[in-house]
Amino acid sequence: MSKHVAVVGAGIAGIEAASILNAMGHSITLIEKNEILGGHINHWHQLFPNRRQGRDLLEKLYEKMDDSIQVQYGKEITSIKPFSGKFIVTAADGWVTNADAVLMATGFDLFDAHKKEEYGYGIYDHVITSADLEEIFIQGEGLNPRLGKDPQRIGFIHCVGSRDEKAGNIYCSKVCCITAVKQAIEIKELYPSVEVYCFYMDLRMFGRHYEELYQEAQEKHNIQFIRGRLSEASENKQGGVVVKVEDTLLGKPLKLTLDLLVLMSGMVAPVAVTNMRDKLGLAKVDDGFLKPVDPHTQANLSELPGFFMAGTATGPKTITDTLTDARSAALEIDRFLKEII
Repeated sequence: MSKHVAVVGAGIAGIEAASILNAMGHSITLIEKNEILGGHINHWHQLFPNRRQGRDLLEKLYEKMDDSIQVQYGKEITSIKPFSGKFIVTAADGWVTNADAVLMATGFDLFDAHKKEEYGYGIYDHVITSADLEEIFIQGEGLNPRLGKDPQRIGFIHCVGSRDEKAGNIYCSKVCCITAVKQAIEIKELYPSVEVYCFYMDLRMFGRHYEELYQEAQEKHNIQFIRGRLSEASENKQGGVVVKVEDTLLGKPLKLTLDLLVLMSGMVAPVAVTNMRDKLGLAKVDDGFLKPVDPHTQANLSELPGFFMAGTATGPKTITDTLTDARSAALEIDRFLKEII
């Protein structure tokens, strides 16, 4: 017998899980707070490590979606309440649905780089985030409109808001290092003569073909990788960004003037997810992400029967891991629904 599943969040995890559950014969309502599907992938120009277009991945996911999946756009979920073996899901505009199971695929937010005032985001014109740079790539206008010239020197700062006790986030966001490498290569392809520097704590090239992309950045594009944290950024009279960094491998302080400083903002849990977790009385995690029953054997299950989670709702993941986790969640939900028939 078909059961109804409410999938909250229509990023790549939500789309993938909804498509699989629909193919299994369940009735699906896919709920998205924005007016388009796809989440963060809409704002990615190229994906790592093969540098395919972000829109290509979305098209592949859309192809799997059946017309019978009900999609609710512009719905900010404010309440999920268990009632008589089901869940009552309510949005801010008063929209309500009942479901036999709920999947939270609410994704992540980017760390607010304004909180790192010493880096100058929102203060200096030529300090941007990695997300801002992706939008520039998507627009296809290059950096000239922003800088008024071809850039001569660009710096990337890793681990902004991640692995940072002062920011309250001691975890690694997993994708920042490889994103910096990818974006640095894109910059060099647009402006071959530009000097590009990546300032890192340590490089985490853990994924398949990540190391190859890192080697390409060094050997083919002459991108410079300097181990050291940024201690200070300021702006000179010409609008350049002056950075002070200690090269911890050489034990020497560095001072560079950059045309553009790019901050690699990490992932954080959305406040709405944290609030929902508290309302449902689920176990708390200091980093704000949802906590599964068991991170190894029950990574998609919560303590509340019928309430599941997938993707970056439980912590930072790559695109590949997110899609794999969504498929796992769909199987868990299907097994649960068959048991309650």
